[in-house]
Amino acid sequence: MILSVLNNKGGTGKTTTSVNVAAALAMRGMKVLLVDLDPQGSATTSFGVEKAKLPSTIYNVLTQNKPLAEVLLPTPVENLTLVPSNLDFTGAEVELLSAPGREYILRNMLKPIQDNYDHVIIDCPPNIGLLTLNALITSSLLLIAVQCEYYPMEGLPSLLRIMDLVTTRLNAKFDYRIVLTMFDRRTALSRKVQDMVKANFGERVLKTVVPRSVRMAEAPSKGVPGIIYDKKNPASEAYRNLAVELLRVPVVIEA
Repeated sequence: MILSVLNNKGGTGKTTTSVNVAAALAMRGMKVLLVDLDPQGSATTSFGVEKAKLPSTIYNVLTQNKPLAEVLLPTPVENLTLVPSNLDFTGAEVELLSAPGREYILRNMLKPIQDNYDHVIIDCPPNIGLLTLNALITSSLLLIAVQCEYYPMEGLPSLLRIMDLVTTRLNAKFDYRIVLTMFDRRTALSRKVQDMVKANFGERVLKTVVPRSVRMAEAPSKGVPGIIYDKKNPASEAYRNLAVELLRVPVVIEA
């Protein structure tokens, strides 16, 4: 499975979901590659990596044809390998504009090593640009993280339109699911958003709902995923359940 976690708005739990789903799969004994495709490098920071000191990152892979195998980093989680990112990546989209086959660079760079892993998780930028487009084309499954507030839900229609364009114009093949994050059952808004998303997207909404968690927010400062930082936290249990649920989603096979 090649899974991209995305939303065209920041602060939806996208990176937290990427990191913890990747860790949950690795802790089940699967070989997992986590690709930090976000110039903010938050997934990289989540493992205690000093971004500014990295000799090479995903930036060098996409813009300078550096082999992906040469930028891999181990993580504190057994079976989980990281492709890091940092602020050098900020201008990558502009640099890639004139590159031949610019929409397919990530897919092509991943091919030589993807068979070494059971699953590849891609943490996308919080926008719909060329980097996210590369992730869509590379993926078999998309996971849209929707925070249980009004504005993250408002951005869904535009994201779905882009996904539809990618499938029709670039012949990409992927399925998608939606996961509700930062759910607070004490608030009427969270419950209302949950009901609205389920009403509009039906079975594409995963059963697992990730609750709001202070401990998850603290985890990056400790350099480990939240499901390791506090194993008994309700959000940790939710991410373990989410990983299992994702394994049951049929994976699109390329023709």
